[in-house]
Amino acid sequence: MKKPIMCAGRLYCDLVFANTPRLPTAGTEVFAPKLSLHAGGGAFITGATLVALGHPVRQFSTLPAAPFDATVLADMNAHGIAATDCKRAAIGTDPQITVVMANAEDRAFLTRADGPATPDPAVVDFTGFSHLHIGELSTLRETPSLLDHARAAGLTVSLDCGWQDVFDADVAELIAAVDVFLPSESEAAALLAIGVPEVCAPLTVVKCGKNGARARTLTDGAWTHNTTAQVEVIDATGAGDSFNAGFLACWLEQAPLNECLAKGNACGSAAVQSLGGASYLKRA
Repeated sequence: MKKPIMCAGRLYCDLVFANTPRLPTAGTEVFAPKLSLHAGGGAFITGATLVALGHPVRQFSTLPAAPFDATVLADMNAHGIAATDCKRAAIGTDPQITVVMANAEDRAFLTRADGPATPDPAVVDFTGFSHLHIGELSTLRETPSLLDHARAAGLTVSLDCGWQDVFDADVAELIAAVDVFLPSESEAAALLAIGVPEVCAPLTVVKCGKNGARARTLTDGAWTHNTTAQVEVIDATGAGDSFNAGFLACWLEQAPLNECLAKGNACGSAAVQSLGGASYLKRA
């Protein structure tokens, strides 16, 4: 039986306003024809997709404050993700909520992140896991000891970037310390603009939306590219996180890079055709 993968990172309750005629602007109001609530956050969406691909997953996160924790726990249970290592939010903490406004052309997020992203890594026996996936760079910056615990137990580590309005150049050291770094094209460009090398980790995978994805190791002289099928976009929320799972599921089996990229693209394409990052997946 496979050891579980640990997915660590911010865990949100996503309020998804879908099929909006346009994104809101200051001083105006937009009416959305659809609204849904889902568990959210990159670590959760990647984890749910990994479960669907046959990997056991345990979430390592602080739960959103009540009453949104009940929605999130129910969603995790429905997707087969173990919440054993999650922790309740401290009393007085604001709920971790992301408001998602999405249509076929674009999407925007408004998020409240309060309290620590994860519990103390010292409370978990990392030897029980095969791999650690960290859902966003900000979580690793907040708790760099995640890497120490994972490495001490012999785990491989992957890291999504996650959007930040301001990146600091000192993140290059953290990125270089993981095995796989998975930024979006815009995130990679923002990091490059502040002096972070384009290829910093042993393996860098850049997600390019409708243009597919590319990957390159520190020793490669060129990028490996893989295009993706063009599909109708309902909601692009979590597409990159679903890509992560498809890519990692193959990478952990030591498949060729192009095969890993193709699987990632297939998962990302499937995700954009439903509301919510993990809604396209079969639930238990």
